[in-house]
Amino acid sequence: MKKKLLIAAAIFVVLLVAVVIVVGMSLGKIIKTGVETVGPKITKTEMKLDSANLSLLGGSGTLKGFTLGNPEGYKTAAAIKAGSVSVGVKPGSLFSDKIVVRHVRVEGPEITFEGTLGTANNLSKLLDNVNETTGGTTEKPKADSKSEPPAKTEPPAKSGTPSKSEAPSKKLQVDEFTITGAKVSLSMTVFAGRSVSVPLPPITLRDLGTGPEGITAGELTQKVLGEVTVETLKAAQKAVTDLGKGATEALSKGATGAVDKVTKGVGDLFKKK
Repeated sequence: MKKKLLIAAAIFVVLLVAVVIVVGMSLGKIIKTGVETVGPKITKTEMKLDSANLSLLGGSGTLKGFTLGNPEGYKTAAAIKAGSVSVGVKPGSLFSDKIVVRHVRVEGPEITFEGTLGTANNLSKLLDNVNETTGGTTEKPKADSKSEPPAKTEPPAKSGTPSKSEAPSKKLQVDEFTITGAKVSLSMTVFAGRSVSVPLPPITLRDLGTGPEGITAGELTQKVLGEVTVETLKAAQKAVTDLGKGATEALSKGATGAVDKVTKGVGDLFKKK
């Protein structure tokens, strides 16, 4: 009798492990499909993910090869690329109405800034798209709020008419979202075709959607992209300012050198006499 019970228990464990593996593999496909179908509806641009895996037991996972495309009219290949993103979730929440994400860690993403300071650039356009999709009313990020008047905000979406991307779906709670080691490639006419790369400081967002309602994927995208856009604009403005200082110093040195040459020439003339 005991032997039969042990055999039954062993079979149950094997089946349980098999179910966990199958479900875990399915979750990876679900995440990849979700990113590539729901994502473009939020940003109105192409969004790709090479692969995703998530451990049902441990709640840890990795997203690989994430790419966020540029809005129409921009020439650079992509707005944001991330080779690897690590995530941690509360396993039990995966089957509830609100998924609790313990952390999202994006390390070393490559960000491309194309356009001009202010709002005429690819990242600001992306944020406009997200605001429109989510019915957001956030003010557009600016490199220098003193030099430009407040930007007009999009009107909130009419109640009872959610967009396609905001159709009924699982809500989220993200305890921590961090971006570290980000580098921005500046594609701006002021650099005359030169490739200029600048670093971004670490970005950390905490306690997103901790209330009973949580947040949608669109709202999460809005908050994260908003912070990325703000920090990128600051970095781009600093790079342009540094370029201006360098040009001024070069001109100053050039003028000083010219004066020295003229002075020396005049002195030589008097010597000859």
